Amino acid sequence: MADEQLLDKIHNLSDLELAVLLSLIAREHCLVSTEPDSVDELAEELRLIASKTFNLSSAIISCHAHTTLDEFATGLFVHPARTPPSPGNTRSVSPYRPRHEQSQLSVGGLGPSPGSYFPLSPSPRIGGPISPISSSAGGSSSQLSQPRIANVVLAKDLDRAPRAVQIQALELLRTRRIFTRTSVQTAPKQFLFIAIVGASSIGQARVTPHLNDFFYLSHWHDPEEDGFPYLDEAFNPPPGPPNDKDVNDDADDAASTTSSTSVVKLNRHSSLGTTGLGIPSIDHQDHWRPRKNSTASTARSGTNLPSIPPQQQQPPPKQQQPQKQPNPPPPPHPTLTDHEISHLSQLSLTAHTSIAVTRYQANIVSFLRTHRAIAPGSSISTIATQHLARLSGSLAPLHGLDYVTPALVGVAARKVYGHRLRVVGIGAHGEGGGGGVGVVGVGMELERSVQWGSEVGVVRGVLEGVGVEEVLEEVLGAVRVPG
Repeated sequence: MADEQLLDKIHNLSDLELAVLLSLIAREHCLVSTEPDSVDELAEELRLIASKTFNLSSAIISCHAHTTLDEFATGLFVHPARTPPSPGNTRSVSPYRPRHEQSQLSVGGLGPSPGSYFPLSPSPRIGGPISPISSSAGGSSSQLSQPRIANVVLAKDLDRAPRAVQIQALELLRTRRIFTRTSVQTAPKQFLFIAIVGASSIGQARVTPHLNDFFYLSHWHDPEEDGFPYLDEAFNPPPGPPNDKDVNDDADDAASTTSSTSVVKLNRHSSLGTTGLGIPSIDHQDHWRPRKNSTASTARSGTNLPSIPPQQQQPPPKQQQPQKQPNPPPPPHPTLTDHEISHLSQLSLTAHTSIAVTRYQANIVSFLRTHRAIAPGSSISTIATQHLARLSGSLAPLHGLDYVTPALVGVAARKVYGHRLRVVGIGAHGEGGGGGVGVVGVGMELERSVQWGSEVGVVRGVLEGVGVEEVLEEVLGAVRVPG
């Protein structure tokens, strides 16, 4: 069972962070959808989550109808940061090379002209070996800058990409490697692929059928209710405590600086308000209101001040100047390490599932397959059933349990089958990608009762307004929960 400190971190995570965490625990991949106008903001929020919450590198791929395989493969890579120099070596690098390096470079045709000057011995000011064939420094600069696949790949609008690109993504997820024109690149051990799709609901967020069925879970992010916490923090950082320089500044300068700072931040916030990124404007005004009532603003106005001779007009001492207590900083975002994620993965594998709960999972799958609103051949596949059991076990340690409960199975069913189910009469416009290439929506003629003689108009009226979420809630309400 997870300890209390780890559980406190988990309970402070947002829904997006929980979706990423569950995918990392199972070493699977997920599909995240939101309103079409908020896809870019969602991608940036997930990028910040990967770096700040999980300390993982990330890469964003912007897909469209004309995305090529080379563009998709190139977008997967990130360039690792160069290794900083040794702290003990603070001398600058000499502009000259040793004589033995001159001979090595001259053989390859890369050496300088014969009249160039080279020291007779290696200069003591050289920070390290710079010869490409030297291996004492742990590799050359070209090896250090070699790109690698990012730990978290964010594919924006993957449903719009051509079918060939989506198949290439499926091959990457299955084999954890990708072939480029010059080499074969392998995905890192901690690897997560997130498809970001714009859709009005989770039932409409789909990609090609095989890739869609390969995704472990799906999550629909509401930009109005859930917002983007990391983006809000990045564009509206909380004010820090005043430093000594601000305290000793003149009152007029302090008031002017405060006023200009607040105007800049308000303008940036108001420009993002239309995309659902910011907090309500009343909260933003309350956030800056104490600065307007500060001592600096009073000094700038020049009212309610006693008459002081010019020789006595000096700023008050530092210890006597009233200072407003700054607002306490927000709690730091929890950072989950690889060790903690591995520990949660081990706990999920050892979570006990009773026979009654296993039967409950099987009944949910059977009821979904036989529901009249579900299209024949919908992706209620074997891998989906495996994902249901795996996700149910992964949710247990997040709640401090070492066993699976029926309530956890219900939560897992909503996340596993939300992007897989197809309802009759609703075209699967988001499945093909590449400008409409893909599976055609299932018509009402393929509904089960219609095939047995029912009228199409009557069945259409019965199933009007029934979507994926309604089907899931109806099935979970119909299946008897074990006691």
